[in-house]
Amino acid sequence: MIRIAKFVLLGLAIIAVGVIWQQTQLAMLALSQIDPVPKTRELLKDDHYADASSYLEFFMEYDYVKNNPEAQALWQEIEQVRGSWNYQAAKIGEGVLQGTSDETSGQVASVVSDFFVIGDLRDLANQGINAAQGEEVDEVLTALAAIGVVATAAQIASAGTATPAKVGVSVLKAARKLGQLPAWLGKALIDGAKTVKQTNKLDAVNDLFADVYVLAKTRGGLKLLSSTADTNALRQMATFAKTFGQQSVVLYQVGGQAAIKLAHRAGELGADTIKLAATFGQGGLRVLDKVGAIKFVKIASRTAKMVHKGDLLQLIAKLLLILPIWMLYIVVLLGAAVWLPWRWFYRFIQRDSATDSIGVHARVN
Repeated sequence: MIRIAKFVLLGLAIIAVGVIWQQTQLAMLALSQIDPVPKTRELLKDDHYADASSYLEFFMEYDYVKNNPEAQALWQEIEQVRGSWNYQAAKIGEGVLQGTSDETSGQVASVVSDFFVIGDLRDLANQGINAAQGEEVDEVLTALAAIGVVATAAQIASAGTATPAKVGVSVLKAARKLGQLPAWLGKALIDGAKTVKQTNKLDAVNDLFADVYVLAKTRGGLKLLSSTADTNALRQMATFAKTFGQQSVVLYQVGGQAAIKLAHRAGELGADTIKLAATFGQGGLRVLDKVGAIKFVKIASRTAKMVHKGDLLQLIAKLLLILPIWMLYIVVLLGAAVWLPWRWFYRFIQRDSATDSIGVHARVN
């Protein structure tokens, strides 16, 4: 019975050594690549075709989704609706009349209306009517409209160099109307508009609008904008958008701050590797950050082959990772302690002691 217990403990010790040695491999094996189909269906249920297209498109680059018949059917359905003339006409009208849209065509229409001062005058008039009727005036929209009028004049005078400010005004108006303009930015715009009105120059808001302009050119830029907390976060988000382009918003949705953190290492890790890691969620990005690009790609490749054999390996990996490292080391030490040749050590010590005793006895005599 004792012998069986020793062998069981030895087996557990060997497993513990393997878990300690292969922590990264197990961490990847415990992860699974994101299935975009359920989330895409949710977006379609709410008629968010543009968002659904962006989300599914990000994952369609990878074989596990590209070869999925369900994903292929969804993609065709989305593109068929978005390509229809009545859908596009509705989105253009949305952009002109409301100044907001989730589609490129509607956003272009919104920007064009603001470029010709139509949008700025419309918004100033609307806020003026609200004030006259004793209703609440949106100070942020009023500030943006005032900046927009100055930006239009500056654009004409400068032959287009004020374009970032004009586009930025339009995008921020849309963000305000959609509830995606962060509070800190609203306050900054109100303060900036006062300076612009006094000086009749855009210097006070140029840096701000330069970063907003980057997000304006990025699909889903308003969602990225809404997650910023201050000017530094806005600058960081603009850098993120420059790095990952039109896929930035989906990458941020699945990767969160872990994706933002890795953006500054895109030159070292590679943008494609970061996107691949994001298909495993934030856990995949953390593993990439820990092991680097070359090792991550190798591990991801091996993991994909192993996961295809079933979910059992993934379940085992998750269970093994639950065990704390200190417990694994204790198991290893116990296994070593049980199998150490204690009897041999005991005999060696006894023999050594006997030799010492004889030597002492000889010296005494």
